[in-house]
Amino acid sequence: MRLSTKSRFAVTAMIDIALRENAGPVSLADIGGRHQISLSYLEQLFSKLRRSGLVESTRGPGGGYSLGRAGEAISVADIIGAVEAPASKSGREEETVAQQASAGEWMTKDLWAALNAKMLTHMQSISLRNLASEQRAKGVKIEPRTVAKRGVYLAPKPQSVRTTAPNSVFALGHSLLASR
Repeated sequence: MRLSTKSRFAVTAMIDIALRENAGPVSLADIGGRHQISLSYLEQLFSKLRRSGLVESTRGPGGGYSLGRAGEAISVADIIGAVEAPASKSGREEETVAQQASAGEWMTKDLWAALNAKMLTHMQSISLRNLASEQRAKGVKIEPRTVAKRGVYLAPKPQSVRTTAPNSVFALGHSLLASR
């Protein structure tokens, strides 16, 4: 299993959604703004997360993403597995691996395989719900969702302005002649 920036951003975004799951769908623009992640990068990540069934999308005003399953049913390993492409080995890579294995790396192959298995088991034991609970315990503030009101509304009626100033040149002239 690979751990990369992509994995870190995916886990961060999923924690953000889990923290706000009761407030409705969360937009990618809001997630990106809170965590300084570009919108296009989040779109790529969430495309993979949606295909894996970890999130569901809602279109339209007030839309966004919500969890596809319960938070307890989503593990860190699920999230990372969804966004990281499986390692495929081409012919050249297999030759390189064979050359490295003959160069003595076969001695540590079991070590790395065991380490990878332990890491996978540990990440499978951490649920998204646990991560969200830890963030709440640390005092992370969840701001209320601001929804822009759209649609038809009543514009305030303009108040008529009363003035004593003349409203034309003729009225001005008349008021000047009357004051003499």
